[in-house]
Amino acid sequence: MTHEAANWAYAEDFIHEDRVLLSARDAADELGCVPVLPGAGRTLQILARAMNAKSIVEIGTGAGVSTTYLLRGMHPQGVITTIDVEAEHHKAAKQTLATGGFAPARARMITGRALEVLPRLTDGGYDLVLIDARKSEYPAYLVQALRLLRSGGMLVIDNALWHGRVPDPAQRDADTTAVRETLKAIRNNESLTPTLLPTGDGLLVAIKD
Repeated sequence: MTHEAANWAYAEDFIHEDRVLLSARDAADELGCVPVLPGAGRTLQILARAMNAKSIVEIGTGAGVSTTYLLRGMHPQGVITTIDVEAEHHKAAKQTLATGGFAPARARMITGRALEVLPRLTDGGYDLVLIDARKSEYPAYLVQALRLLRSGGMLVIDNALWHGRVPDPAQRDADTTAVRETLKAIRNNESLTPTLLPTGDGLLVAIKD
């Protein structure tokens, strides 16, 4: 194992998840959805807490792993709007949040295609937007996220390195290309201040001016 791989593994193992998150990961495995890794999840929690987020949009609910991390960091009365195309994912996520002690009103779950749901949400009404759904749709999610974020709001993109494929110019499949184009658009957008973190599978974080 290289020093870089050993450092990454140590950083991921540094976070010890509780039974709520471990049970949610088991549910995700059964559903065939891939949740954020522990390092990325805890980073989401810290970011939400640092900005005292009261309103968050999550694109891609899965079994509620990232939803739980975000809620643990948010303002105690904050509400997360989380979107997923699969009703079974939301059923599992509701169980995860209930086990975690969150009131149902803390999470507004909308089942449907994100690109059909997002245009119905309020312009500039959100503190943070997390993108973690269909990679091929990342460029379109970005357009919606920039509209939804308030000034000073935070954009977060999971799988920003996409299993090491994004940094490799030889990888040109549709999903990798979409993620790469999204990162390029963010880097070239003068209204955003971004950074790319190697935690998890890559976490892009940007502040909107």
